[in-house]
Amino acid sequence: MNIEKEINEITGFKNLELLASQVVEGFISGLHKSPFHGFSAEFAEHKIYNNGESTKHIDWKLFAKTDKLYTKRYEEETNLRCHLIIDNSSSMHYPKLKEYNIQSLNKIGFSVLASAAIMNLMKRQRDAVGLSVYSDDYEYYASEKGSERHHQMLLAQLNTAFIKSKKEVTTDTYGHLHLIAEKLKRRSLVFLFSDMFQSDTEEEKLFEALQHLKYNKHEVVLFHTYDKSKEVSFQFNNRPKRFVDVETGEYVNLYADNIRESYEEAVSTYFSELKLKCGQYRIKYVDANIKEGFNKILTTYLLEKQKFG
Repeated sequence: MNIEKEINEITGFKNLELLASQVVEGFISGLHKSPFHGFSAEFAEHKIYNNGESTKHIDWKLFAKTDKLYTKRYEEETNLRCHLIIDNSSSMHYPKLKEYNIQSLNKIGFSVLASAAIMNLMKRQRDAVGLSVYSDDYEYYASEKGSERHHQMLLAQLNTAFIKSKKEVTTDTYGHLHLIAEKLKRRSLVFLFSDMFQSDTEEEKLFEALQHLKYNKHEVVLFHTYDKSKEVSFQFNNRPKRFVDVETGEYVNLYADNIRESYEEAVSTYFSELKLKCGQYRIKYVDANIKEGFNKILTTYLLEKQKFG
């Protein structure tokens, strides 16, 4: 099946599970060329053998092929708990596209497919995953589980987030993150997909909420999701345009060339401050330009899984 198959805007991804699997298969096929050589075996039915573990489950046939020790996995094994959080505010549905495919996604589409790909990796390793989706409301919460039924339920919810576009909806990110922190009882990896658009007065509250997650011993990763060409480089032609804030409805009429330089400077400053703030709070910051694909997202998952164990 063509991975670039168009995605219907009304019904969402026609087969999110298959598309996520294709993303993951492409990622795994490239692992042998990277520092993660050997992990491709893990994503089947094996995990790396650790000194001190019982040797009774070592796969000696795989050892003969790879000269590395792996143990077989079983259904009841769950080594990792991960909670995915998706910002579903109006700004995450930017840009509006006439058609969607693997090379043409808006921020929410990218976040949904990236989350589904992470879930696919976790499913292969029998790990437990949970999901939260929020905008002005706390739209959805599911705790971490590893069953097939749970996996399918989360895929359906991800697809719902993709097609559920609200107009002029702001976010109470910090309030929802506090709620999620209260709900997560067992130590987990927490992945937040957000464009981080909030007012200056909300920024400190947001990092207080992220710190709440850190206080509860969770490892927190922020995937800062944005469209670099439009939201960073301001690549619009110089015809007169009306620029509308999709979360408030406020607008301004202007020529792009008149403000491009000052806009780029302001955004660059904001990004730098955001990265610095994440570093101060010991939150891993990952810039997630929606035009760059998913390898950075999945590589981050691998690195964090290694550290978490």
